[in-house]
Amino acid sequence: MSGARGVLLAFDFGLRRIGIASGNLLTCTATPVTTLRVGACLPWEDVDRIVDEWRPELFVVGRPAAGGEQALATHAARFVAALEERYGLTVATVDESLTSHAAHAALRDARRAGHLPRKIRRGLLDRHAACLIAEQWMSERHAR
Repeated sequence: MSGARGVLLAFDFGLRRIGIASGNLLTCTATPVTTLRVGACLPWEDVDRIVDEWRPELFVVGRPAAGGEQALATHAARFVAALEERYGLTVATVDESLTSHAAHAALRDARRAGHLPRKIRRGLLDRHAACLIAEQWMSERHAR
């Protein structure tokens, strides 16, 4: 499966939720897609559906910070390997150490401006963190 539309899918991987965003490689912008709940198993059927819908050229996954929670880092590495094997696409990784904090700050500002409801739900936070992961990767790619 390969896309030629200039689209990537970015993942903010967590042990409870996975935030997903799409990235436009031409405009270097990202849009939140959804947040998936992680149960005993990864929600591969949902990921399959999203990949079929968006037909990305590649994936970008947020890499947990060095020295962070080891279980999260191990599961994220397994997720990266599974994406590569399952879809046959390149999977890039970026340091995600500040994405959740930055996403929370941006959403808090949008809420204060009246653009969002009073309570920021975790799912919204996760998919906005995935946007930041996509934008960070595209920015780093352009800087080269």
